[in-house]
Amino acid sequence: MIYPIYLYGHPVLRKIATPISKDYPNLNQLIADMFETMYKSEDGIGLAAPQIGLSIRLFVIDLSVLADEDASFKDFKKAFINAQITERYGDSVSKDEGCLSIPGINETVTRKNGVVIKYLDENFVEHEEKYESFAARVIQHEYDHIEGHVFIDHLSPIRRQLLKSKLTNIAKGKVSCRYKFKTA
Repeated sequence: MIYPIYLYGHPVLRKIATPISKDYPNLNQLIADMFETMYKSEDGIGLAAPQIGLSIRLFVIDLSVLADEDASFKDFKKAFINAQITERYGDSVSKDEGCLSIPGINETVTRKNGVVIKYLDENFVEHEEKYESFAARVIQHEYDHIEGHVFIDHLSPIRRQLLKSKLTNIAKGKVSCRYKFKTA
């Protein structure tokens, strides 16, 4: 099933998501549907449950499309359930980011170069792993969603002010996307 992407301005994107248990209804199907929704968007490499209207601590990432650029991404397709970033470390690195929930806006965001994250996989096996560079950036971006944040929260107030009219248009659904979307 392809879900609509909830756009900037929808209240679900600002809620801190709640943990789920392994008896969450149709969890494996939900994870499969999230990957399918992400692939259908054509631009996504990560998708968090709040972006499809579910305020639960779940996000998916598939970096395998970037394996030609970085061989370590060859089999990087993961579901992160009840994730907690326990450490952010390393240099602060600034790079361009975009988001399916904020279409048409890409901005430079500064994030730490490394993270340690504890999470459960789709089989509810616990993991604690370190990620660096681009993988750490994508994880932090998706993790922000389950904490009620979006990438523009990392911008300066002046930069956010400059984007205000574009953000207002997105919130009103006055935007062109190649995927289904839902506004507040």
